[in-house]
Amino acid sequence: MPSIGRATSVAAGPVEAFVAGLGEAMVAGFVILPGSISREYHGEMESPVAWTATMPGPWSPIHVAVSSHGVLAIAWLTTPDAFERSLQERRHGPVVALSEDPDGDAAALSARAIRAVEAVLAGTEPEAVPVDLRDRPEWDRQVLAAVAEIPIGETASYGEVARRIGRRGAARAVGGAVGRNPITLLIPCHRVIAADGTLGGYGGDGWGGREERLAIKRDLLLREGVTVAPARG
Repeated sequence: MPSIGRATSVAAGPVEAFVAGLGEAMVAGFVILPGSISREYHGEMESPVAWTATMPGPWSPIHVAVSSHGVLAIAWLTTPDAFERSLQERRHGPVVALSEDPDGDAAALSARAIRAVEAVLAGTEPEAVPVDLRDRPEWDRQVLAAVAEIPIGETASYGEVARRIGRRGAARAVGGAVGRNPITLLIPCHRVIAADGTLGGYGGDGWGGREERLAIKRDLLLREGVTVAPARG
């Protein structure tokens, strides 16, 4: 079961070992377990059901969704209904609010995810939390596995992430995968910045406006003690 977080299981490191599903290593403060974010998916999803919860956030309420396998999605600057619709489109099944169906396992996982998000917002290391990326494209899983290895208080450029997964020159494609990250905060895409040391992008076009998203990205990095140069030109 894949896990994300500080001292978190996500993928075998280095990235090449993750791809092969081999080994176990400590990379940049993450405990990396073999095969935890698989590049391949075989067979049907065991369950399309997702459970949702909402927690207070610094910019808006933060919505958290979990499956029986791990955290599915984290989003803000959206409504509960829009969040639920996005999950239904992604998972092709019913989405249930934990307040309506407080299943023991789902409720416990949701509570762990919320504690991990609170830690990230406080600029501290979260506990290990399993994530569910089984329905994400192979490329996205590969990129997000590398992003998950960026430690708190550090950044990497899109080009550097591409190099780490053996795809030098694929910075733009990396940016696309980072922008599609469904588990923001726990997979720390805010730590991926432009090659010139400026912020780059954040959040794709999934929520808020560009300036609003960049302000949040800057705030998240500041919480971790990282100051990023303003955009040039």
